[in-house]
Amino acid sequence: MNSEKWSITNEMGQKLAARLDLPVDGEPVAYALFAHCFTCTKNFKAADNISTALTRKRIAVLRFDFTGLGESEGDFADTNYSSNVSDLVTAAEFLKEHYQAPKILIGHSLGGTAMLQAAGQIPEAVAVVTIGSPCRPDHLLKLLAGSRPLIEQAGEAEVTLAGRPFKIKKQFLEDLDEQRITESVQHLRKGLLIFHSPIDQIVSVDNAADIFWLAKHPKSFISLDTADHLLSNELDSRYVGAMIETWARKYLGLDKQQTQVTVPLPALDNRVTVRTGREKYRTEILAAGHSLVADEPLAVGGQNLGPNPYDLLLAGLGACTSMTLRMYADHKGWPLETAIVRLSHNKTHAKDCEEAGTETGKVDCIVREIEVLGPLDEEQRARLLEIADRCPVHRTLHSKIVVRTEAKA
Repeated sequence: MNSEKWSITNEMGQKLAARLDLPVDGEPVAYALFAHCFTCTKNFKAADNISTALTRKRIAVLRFDFTGLGESEGDFADTNYSSNVSDLVTAAEFLKEHYQAPKILIGHSLGGTAMLQAAGQIPEAVAVVTIGSPCRPDHLLKLLAGSRPLIEQAGEAEVTLAGRPFKIKKQFLEDLDEQRITESVQHLRKGLLIFHSPIDQIVSVDNAADIFWLAKHPKSFISLDTADHLLSNELDSRYVGAMIETWARKYLGLDKQQTQVTVPLPALDNRVTVRTGREKYRTEILAAGHSLVADEPLAVGGQNLGPNPYDLLLAGLGACTSMTLRMYADHKGWPLETAIVRLSHNKTHAKDCEEAGTETGKVDCIVREIEVLGPLDEEQRARLLEIADRCPVHRTLHSKIVVRTEAKA
């Protein structure tokens, strides 16, 4: 995915450090806003995996650090739950002004609770997702119970949460005491998807049941089985990202297209397995444990559920090209930031193709456009274009290829 760094000014005039994750190429089909948990930042690993899963399906994701956390300005001690909700609304307005208003709102832990409350102020959103979220903001008071007398007496105190020190002021506790989100959940009027683990040791699964009971339809619940609160296992966060995209398609108006969960399956051997059944040209592919789908366009009788075979061929060449450029630049220590390869295929008359080697008939012509980003000099850029022709798949396509067909006994 491509990522852009942004700075968002909150209501107090402070700069919030933000990151917008975008698809590799092309316009996003929708934008999502992600809220991290109370003790995390925009860069925690689970958020990155969820964002990656969504951008692969052309859903852009905006993440940012709440005031006083991560790379954002401000003092955390001066913030509270209400200021977090305000930051979310400000981030949504930023997306609306610079790109598109977020259609999907995603929040982890207390970030999910805040997102439920902010959702009413983001009218363009059609889907809300909570991950391990407490039903009430004052759930956090349980974690601060031992420090509350000192905070109330002294006005503030340093407490340790998730292994990190935080300064908590009395106003923070008072703000939590005043919060009521029951009405926000009951009047959500958006699709709601609740993720929770039955063994969550930080926020019990009873909170998911309470949110589900309060909310009106449409609402859904997905159990995360053995996941911990922070989704430390990469497969859990990747699964969450894939399921969000699949579920949200209905609310985004994309439900006519099917998607595949991108969690790799165990590979039986080093062969690529392809299966086409009776569903027109929908074809299932298992490659190195990764599940893909190929199809044909509607114009030729397919369902357009995935790339066609020639698209996959171009993807193989493009992937090999960009990987080769990455490897070569790393080997040389050159400042290549990103390599983007765009390819097209067509049948052309041999006389119109200089590389054909013949004047008669038609030949396959692949046009490959390469864009290299980074502070490279002209000599380095020219050398990278030369190296592109040396990628293994390029050489394979230019060499004699033998395909043996065998009938399975």
